[in-house]
Amino acid sequence: MSPWSPPSLESLRRRLPSPPNWLALPGGLRPWITLASLGFVMAALLSHGRQLVQLRLDGQGWLWLLLGVGVSLLSLLINGVAWGVILRWLGLRPDWAEVVELHVATNLRKFLPGGLWHLASRVQRLRHEGAPLAAPVGTSMALVAVLLDPLVAAVAALALVPLGGWQGGLGLVSLLPLGLLLPRWLDPLLARLERRRARELGLEEELEQELVQGAPLVQSIGLRGYPWAPLLAELAFVLLRFAAFCCCIRAFDLPLGTDAPIWLAGFALAWTAGLVVPGAPGGLGVFEAVLLLRMGLTLPEAPLLAVALSYRLIVTLTDLLAAALVALDRRLVREPPVATPPSGSPSQ
Repeated sequence: MSPWSPPSLESLRRRLPSPPNWLALPGGLRPWITLASLGFVMAALLSHGRQLVQLRLDGQGWLWLLLGVGVSLLSLLINGVAWGVILRWLGLRPDWAEVVELHVATNLRKFLPGGLWHLASRVQRLRHEGAPLAAPVGTSMALVAVLLDPLVAAVAALALVPLGGWQGGLGLVSLLPLGLLLPRWLDPLLARLERRRARELGLEEELEQELVQGAPLVQSIGLRGYPWAPLLAELAFVLLRFAAFCCCIRAFDLPLGTDAPIWLAGFALAWTAGLVVPGAPGGLGVFEAVLLLRMGLTLPEAPLLAVALSYRLIVTLTDLLAAALVALDRRLVREPPVATPPSGSPSQ
């Protein structure tokens, strides 16, 4: 008689009757959020198209946008370093150069349909030989290491919202996610997210095998305390993103100065929404829609829309540029040096 093994989640799911889902939207929630966000932005474009055409960038404005590309590129590198800080905080030993390279090289894949391929690439790399660590890790730890990056970044961004003032209570509410990083809340949250991502990435079977072998669903991080180092690293990344956004503001001569905290609060809220709301890949449309809704009440909408679109152009161009530089670097490293004949030898 073969030894008994617990039934898989898939077999249990087949035995249970599926509940009626009358309220389910065709195609799921993601495409409808995408359509609504893009529709809102398109409506704003049509409504303010004439004003947008009248906007002109002078030489100084183009220099501001060029500076924004450089700052955005630096923010990508800092984001890779922040991921390395997370890996180190989890008790892993990252190869810093390879971690940053992997993070930058896979960042462009977030624009692929589904918005998960950059996460899938990082999980797969951490689980196999050639991982940018002292040794490959299991599926559970790989998922935790990848999930913590956007989670801590979103909490860090929301923590900046109160700098814009009370905002009808939004400033106080935005501080509440800081409590999610407490170990008593973070462990169960990661376990839930780990299950969900494993199912989406097709790694549910591997995760079940680790559970059968006695591995915990999520590597408990309670003994590590509060993740202050990852939070500060992700905070530096978000602030650099905002610095690139400020370059777009200056390019169109919108007021900054004393209004910088208000701009920061609006940007942090819109950036977080683009990161966590299940919309288009890369937050396309969601970021712009939230920014217009948040800041459009106090600022002229046409220049604000120009700032949002120019920022989108800058960060997309930066992702392309960074991926191209990593690919070029890998190609140069793999190519063997051209041998030069010794001096005095006859030429062919």
